[in-house]
This record gives sequence, C-alpha cells and structure tokens, in this order.
Amino acid sequence: MKLDSKYFDRIRTRRNRQQEAAPQTPTCQWDGCDKPGVHRAPVGRNAEGQFFLFCFEHVKEYNKGYNYFSGLSDGEIARYQKEAVTGHRPTWTLGVNKSAKQAPLHSTVRSGGAHAQRFRDPFGFVSQARAGGPRFPPQERKLKTLEAKAFDTMGLTGNATATEIKSRYKELVKKHHPDANGGDRGSEERFRAVVQAYQLLKQAGFC
Repeated sequence: MKLDSKYFDRIRTRRNRQQEAAPQTPTCQWDGCDKPGVHRAPVGRNAEGQFFLFCFEHVKEYNKGYNYFSGLSDGEIARYQKEAVTGHRPTWTLGVNKSAKQAPLHSTVRSGGAHAQRFRDPFGFVSQARAGGPRFPPQERKLKTLEAKAFDTMGLTGNATATEIKSRYKELVKKHHPDANGGDRGSEERFRAVVQAYQLLKQAGFC
C-alpha cells in the first residue's frame, strides 16, 4: 500500500478520532493530589446524589471521618431513624385513615355509644367477640373406624375430653391388670385391648 493512498489516510484519520474521543479521567479532588479520582464519596446530608471524586488512598481517608448525622442532636437522630423505617413517609393506623379515625361513628362504635346502633350485626359476631366467647362454635371431629373402636373399647363417646380419657384409662388398667386378677386370661386380653386403644387415641391427638 502506498503512503499517499486514500485508504491509508482513512485508517489514520479514524485512529486519530478514537484517540480524541477517549474520556479523560478526573483528577482527585483532595487538596494537593493529582492522582486519578475514580472513587466516589458522598458530599453529606441535604446533598444526596452529589459526590466527591477521590483516589483510592484519599477516599479511604475521607470515609474514616465521614458522619452523615454530624451536627444533629440525639433526639433528631432518633427521629430520623424512626422515620427511615417507613421511608420518611406519613403513616396511619392500620385500616383507618386520618379522616375516618376522627369521624364520630368510628369512635362511638368502638366505645359502644349511641351511634353503635347504626352498625348492623345480624350474626352476632361483634357481640360474641366483646363478650369474650368464640366467634364460631367448635365442630366435632369425625371419627375414623379405629378411633371409634378405641372409644368403644374404653367405654367412652367420641366427644370425651382428654381428662376423661386419661381417667378412664387409669381406671381400666387398674381393674384389668393381670396382677389384680390372678392371671385371668380374659382379663389379660382386656388389659391389652385397653392399652392399645389408649395408645391409638393418644397418637391421634385426643389426649
């Protein structure tokens, strides 16, 4: 290729353009430092989004003495930390906004005032909750075949409480224990059936 070729001039020109377009690295902003400033450091409070540019050594030095809360009292710091939990946004009571909370109906319904009669409660859910009773009546558990047989073996119904089951178990064990019946075979089988029935009810969560 000749030196005065148009292709050679085009390549040389393109290379010069790339060198001119190369970004220049900023200089460290620390006083008396001329190293490249490639590390960012925050300016401070009320200047969010603004940064200083330092070299590696000076950004470490700057971060050692940096304090975002410099100049604030302990009370102001505590309030800032509390507001930071919600992103410094206003909050209200869960489920109630400010205007509704100040309404007369909201205060009187909660306190049982005259306006509480405007609140309909056809199923009695609110009155039961105020009285401390259960919101829904407990449902009876449907017994499986082996569970029903175990209750029958112990002479109890399916709605027997844990205390009743344990009391009945102790009574039957004492009554049918082989030592108390002189080695009676029938009593021994009855004793074994009661123990198995109690263990089944215990594993099923009845006692």
